[in-house]
Amino acid sequence: MSECTPLENRVALVTGAARGIGQGIAHLLAQRGARVVVADVNAEAAAASAAEAGNDSYGIALDVSDRAAVDQAVAEIVERCGRIDILVNNAGINRDAMLWKMTDEQWDAVLAVDLSGVFYTCRAVGTHMRGNQYGRIVNVASASWMGNIGQTNYAAAKAGVVGLTRSIAKELARSQVTANAVCPGFIETDMTRGMPEHLFTAQLEKIPLQRAGQPADVARVVAFLASDDSSYVTGEVINIGGGYKL
Repeated sequence: MSECTPLENRVALVTGAARGIGQGIAHLLAQRGARVVVADVNAEAAAASAAEAGNDSYGIALDVSDRAAVDQAVAEIVERCGRIDILVNNAGINRDAMLWKMTDEQWDAVLAVDLSGVFYTCRAVGTHMRGNQYGRIVNVASASWMGNIGQTNYAAAKAGVVGLTRSIAKELARSQVTANAVCPGFIETDMTRGMPEHLFTAQLEKIPLQRAGQPADVARVVAFLASDDSSYVTGEVINIGGGYKL
């Protein structure tokens, strides 16, 4: 374990944490002392990610678009761990298409996971945090919340996450629960590494820092917002994009 353990004895729930940005977040929170519940639709991958994270972390299967499953999972985590101090909503999907080609199914699927899923987890965990008079909620939105070609559904969902975050920050503040959103830009993950080289290079050319972000770049900001160092920060939306704005 790292000598820097500002999250020691905290319990964190991170959704969509079997790979990519979510995995990076889960592993850094564990490194900094938290016991992490790694949630993902892929139970086997969630268990593997949790084992790699260490610090008595464990994985669960969870489809955040299923409200009953979310409520049950939160209740089971509280029973097993005693509490949830940190919630990181990272689970998300994309089903890109131009407006005139986007199907109802593509729209509904993205809104169900990327927006409704965030609401369900915030409601369940936020209610628990109110009772404890403590909590840190970090919602992973996206730079695309400001609008992006071919992502009407995704942009709408992520813009909704920003509005949701700002609203619950005000509602939960009296309970000493903070809520903030982070907006990753172009981050190097399995998905972006699979892009054609010319498209990958074109994205890099738009970034003032001239490199793709890494999951660790997002994880470090999330870890700060999950810690007591950010106790006077709430309702904020933080871009993590190397200076790039859509």
